[in-house]
Amino acid sequence: MGRVTERRKVLRIRDGVVSSRPDTLVAEEPLEIRLNGKPLAITMRTPGDDFALAAGFLVSEGVLAEGSDLQNIVYCAGATVDGSNTYNVVDVRTAPGVTVPDITLERNVYTTSSCGLCGKASLDAVRTTTRWPIADTPPLRVAPELLAVLPDRLRESQRVFDRTGGLHAAALFSEDGELLDVREDVGRHNAVDKLVGHALQNSGLPLSRAILLVSGRASFELAQKAVMAGIPMLAAVSAPSSLAVDLAAETGLTLVGFLRGSSMNVYAGEDRIALRTAAARG
Repeated sequence: MGRVTERRKVLRIRDGVVSSRPDTLVAEEPLEIRLNGKPLAITMRTPGDDFALAAGFLVSEGVLAEGSDLQNIVYCAGATVDGSNTYNVVDVRTAPGVTVPDITLERNVYTTSSCGLCGKASLDAVRTTTRWPIADTPPLRVAPELLAVLPDRLRESQRVFDRTGGLHAAALFSEDGELLDVREDVGRHNAVDKLVGHALQNSGLPLSRAILLVSGRASFELAQKAVMAGIPMLAAVSAPSSLAVDLAAETGLTLVGFLRGSSMNVYAGEDRIALRTAAARG
């Protein structure tokens, strides 16, 4: 697509010295997601991985759960008045026989890059029942020492962030700490959708042996997306919200916040954290 970054003129002031120079910024454009030809949602995103983003979004909405649920995804031609294709509108076609929840079609959702899904009528409307309940058998067991190195591994993989400093990131790691996939986006919820959508497209759901790491905070929506994909552990470098903690406790999700070096807080699902006896006692 070639639209991940854009150049803009900036006035630079350093120690009283003023200069003019071009700066590299992360691109942000709207993406309209249509479901079987009907407009469903608009999200502000960084262009790229749009099909995976749309597929992951529909996993979190309870529409898709397996690769076979998806017939195809296409960019919509004639997305503008003059008939040109902006590559900002995608149509997701479900396979014959896939049941689409009524709640998904009855509302028009607007998603911003900062807050995620907005305008949900109630908390109950967000608590979509997953077709992949968290079921890591045998249970995932991860040492704090392994969790401690994951943020640096994520940071090393953020290629666009190095150029712009303006992107969130989400990554999937194996239980041994191997980086499985990483996505960047102006919205961290989009980055997670891109991960989940890519897994769906490659018949990789549920992600029952994976650790999801996100830059920034862990909102209710990110916890929901993890649960909907069958992910047993969500870690964030910043704070979780109270609703994220509640959802984690209800669904069996392990939720780790403030993951910074050897320090971290475990808010739910502590049984998956492989603590040494002495450390646990302290």
